[in-house]
Amino acid sequence: MNTYIENLNWRYATKLFDNSKSVSEEELNKILEAIQLSASSYGLQPYKILVIEDKELKEKLKLAAFNQPQLTDASHILVFANYTSIDENYINAYIENIAETRNTTSENLKGFKNMLTGSILSLKSEDQNQWAAKQTYIALGNLLSAAAALKIDACPMEGFDTEKFDNILGLKEKGLTTAAIATIGYRSEADKSQHAPKVRKNKTELFNRL
Repeated sequence: MNTYIENLNWRYATKLFDNSKSVSEEELNKILEAIQLSASSYGLQPYKILVIEDKELKEKLKLAAFNQPQLTDASHILVFANYTSIDENYINAYIENIAETRNTTSENLKGFKNMLTGSILSLKSEDQNQWAAKQTYIALGNLLSAAAALKIDACPMEGFDTEKFDNILGLKEKGLTTAAIATIGYRSEADKSQHAPKVRKNKTELFNRL
């Protein structure tokens, strides 16, 4: 646990990346596995994560992110895109996945399926979109912790034009929209932010124990 806290103290939202360094495939896969194992409401994972390293695509996304240098200097961009609506087919596929993974039948999961259908499909489309977007932030948090454990730098970002991102990545036709992004790589020695003390509320102000 001490190491975990040390890792969280080590990490910061990296503004300047060393563009000569790349995250290895092995380390990237560890981060992706951490994201895969993230908790989500009902376990539905109503999102996709796009892993981008193509230089031309990164340049296009940089323009849609107000020319922030992280987009091109970082090793990879991870785009967290949530489904804008959840339909019965999505829930059916999830139930089938559970049945196969846990060696049971869809019939045995009928009660759970009915609960999901009643809970999720009863939401308005706008509410489904907001609910799904919130789930991506749990996965984003896992990315940040996993990257810190691997001593890989990351920068979570909301500073981008959602519509432009969606158009560049062809997300709309897939029923997706960009919720958040993160860049990963290795900090530049020129990034002065890495030397700044971490600023957080003190525990007395932040926590209320009842």
